Formats: sequence, structure tokens, C-alpha cells
Amino acid sequence: MRRILDVKAGLVARATEIDAQAFAPFGNVIRTSATEPRTDWSGPFENKRGNARINCYTTSVEAVALPTTHKVMERHVHSFQTFLPLDADSYLVCVAPQGEGDLPDMKGLRTFIVRAGTGITYRANVWHHPMTALGRRAQFAVWMWRSGGDDDEEFIDLSQPVQVVGP
Repeated sequence: MRRILDVKAGLVARATEIDAQAFAPFGNVIRTSATEPRTDWSGPFENKRGNARINCYTTSVEAVALPTTHKVMERHVHSFQTFLPLDADSYLVCVAPQGEGDLPDMKGLRTFIVRAGTGITYRANVWHHPMTALGRRAQFAVWMWRSGGDDDEEFIDLSQPVQVVGP
């Protein structure tokens, strides 16, 4: 399903370094420990459908430079989505809280820069921009639940692009 969200022209979001507490309303920051032999991050892997199967795939993303513009948001109503960088310098994460009419509240848009070696998990039903690599092309391993139905993902086209600038 695809809808259009009316966005005020001239909306600018400033990206900041990701912080687990600031990102917590939208998901989890995944950091490994150099001193612990094992780090378990399976807790946030939520699935709200009995007929869905876990899906694991890799994706390659072309890099952009800041400032950049975003023209679409997406969400996965029933499933988490985890990105673990396999080969990335850094990447941009853009999230928005739920707004009126079950659409993203672009006034609450948050943008984060995530450095190499750090992954993220979006909670189910969190509006986010598709993955955006910074610096150079990046590769990610991605996990989420899919049923194969139309409700696996939803996209919103923004009536006006949102400009994302650096710190």
C-alpha cells in the first residue's frame, strides 16, 4: 500500500550521533562487546502474525553525502526489522513517531548517524526512511518477519522532500 503525506515545505532535520536512549522509542542500538564472548540481542525480535516466517537477507546500499533529501517513509506494522552492517563506514537512520491518521509525524522526525560496527533494530510499526549509507557503498544483513502479504510493508511518499543535514 502506498499513500502520500502532506509535508510542510522546507522541513530540515539535523542528524546527530546515535544514542541508545534517544533511539529507544523507535528500537534498539546493537553494539557488541570486545570483552564478552557473546551478546544476545534476540529480545526485540517481535512478530505479530502467526503465519509469518523469519526472513534474512543481505542488501547493498549506495552512499550519499550530507546534506541529502528524503522523499519516502516506510514501516513494517507487524514485524521488527534489524540491520547489521557487514561492510559500512557509517549510515543514516531516520525515524518518526506515529501521528494522526496512522501516518508518521514528520515534526517529530529524528535522524541519527550510526558508525561502523553498530547495528539497529526498528520496533514493529515504526516509521523510518529506507537505509541510507554515508561515505561509501554499504552492505547489511537484514532480519524481519514476512508473511508474503500486502501488510509486510507500507510506504508513504512525502509531498515535499525533507532535507537532512549533518551535525
